[in-house]
Amino acid sequence: MRTWFWTFIVLVLAVALAVVLREHGGNVLIIAQPWRIELSLTLAVLLVVAAFIALYALLRFLAWLVSRPERLRAWREKRAQKKDSQQLESGWICLVEGRYGQVEQELGKLLVRSKSIHTKVLAGLALARASHHLGDYVRRDEALQVVRETAANEPRLREAAAMATAEMYLDQNRSQDALALLQPLHDAGSRHSHAATLMLRAYRQLGDHDKVYELTRLLLRRGVIDKAQALPLIESSAAARITAADIEGFKSVWGDLKSDEKLLPDIALAAAAVHDKAGRYEEAGKILEAALNIQLEARLLNAYSQCPPELVAKRLARAEGWLRAHPDNSDLLAELGNLCLNGQLWGPGERYLLRSMRIRSDVRIHALLGNLYDGLGRDADAMKHWRLASGVAGVLPLLRTSSILPAADLRGDPGLVDVGSVSDLDTPDARQGVLPIGASAADYLGDDDAYGYAAATADPPPASSVPSTDAESDFEEYFDSAPIPGVDVTQTSDRAGGNRNER
Repeated sequence: MRTWFWTFIVLVLAVALAVVLREHGGNVLIIAQPWRIELSLTLAVLLVVAAFIALYALLRFLAWLVSRPERLRAWREKRAQKKDSQQLESGWICLVEGRYGQVEQELGKLLVRSKSIHTKVLAGLALARASHHLGDYVRRDEALQVVRETAANEPRLREAAAMATAEMYLDQNRSQDALALLQPLHDAGSRHSHAATLMLRAYRQLGDHDKVYELTRLLLRRGVIDKAQALPLIESSAAARITAADIEGFKSVWGDLKSDEKLLPDIALAAAAVHDKAGRYEEAGKILEAALNIQLEARLLNAYSQCPPELVAKRLARAEGWLRAHPDNSDLLAELGNLCLNGQLWGPGERYLLRSMRIRSDVRIHALLGNLYDGLGRDADAMKHWRLASGVAGVLPLLRTSSILPAADLRGDPGLVDVGSVSDLDTPDARQGVLPIGASAADYLGDDDAYGYAAATADPPPASSVPSTDAESDFEEYFDSAPIPGVDVTQTSDRAGGNRNER
């Protein structure tokens, strides 16, 4: 548009000049001895304009010739910068795509060749990140050293290098080294949110709960993290601070928490534990009740059920109110049963625990039922539920006692059987203080109960009352005399007499 404008102006001036010269005729006389030149005014003006244009073109040409080496140098620099930019772009794309080996090929030479500070720093950071992912920490530290030397006089580049280095140190759990780089940025007073976020990560690795709590509050106020991200950090750090604090420290931490934060499970449990330790069971119960009104969490219910007998009735009434709103909550039913056990309310406790077991077979429920039946003197039922608890927990395999066990090689047995006392074995050897070396369970056969486990509740009949037949005598004689393959019978101790051949 500008070109058309100036073209129009030149044409207007040319037409105006032609009109003026046409109406004002005259001659121009140039006397240069011995020459005398006479020209018309129109021709003289045209010659002056042409001379000006020619002189201008000549001067521009001479300037172009003089500046040619400099222009050639600038063109080469521009071409090199364009090539470096393309290579840097390609290297960063490879880094984002996870092709770290190719980053080394793209940026390794660029880091040494480039003369641009920004290009060199960016290439070094990308190369350091790729080497970090490849586990080549020596190459990474070399690249970071080049970056620090290059960015020494550029504040923004120096901060970028410090942030990238600290993040890589945190990946290695080098929290102290990362904090040494991040602390100056944080102390400078700038609202550097990413630096504060990395410091939060470092303090979490160090287990500094005070700093974690402080930085989480700061980042939440700045809007860097939302409440859903902040609450778990506040919960864990505040619970740890409450646990580690004395009574004055507890008041300070507890007073700094908001009302909704005091209802978080970990915080409520820690605060209740502090009150329980000081014997303030009423205050502990109030804290747990407030948290349980929000969420019937299993750990809160377990802590709520651990109380002195004089508080059982009050807590049972409160828990039964929750049960009316949540009749199928297995954890709540189990803790009601536990409360009944604490108050020695055996009947209601059994009903609650059986209801909970019908909803979910749980280790704790079976263990509580075992304790309940043990308190009632029902040893068989107690043993049954303790076995079930072990089986649900995966501690012990659940074996049917009717299955025949293979013969055991007792040659490497290091010592005696672990028994409660010598008086438990009513044998002549036991009375003399001699205990058997081993015991065989191959002849133990029990009845399967409703849960698939042995319940040997009946006493065995006396040996004199058991009818003996020839087949049974042959059977017993066979197992008395026949050697077991792979077992040195001289080392077995199925009878108190030691060697079977002594019969």
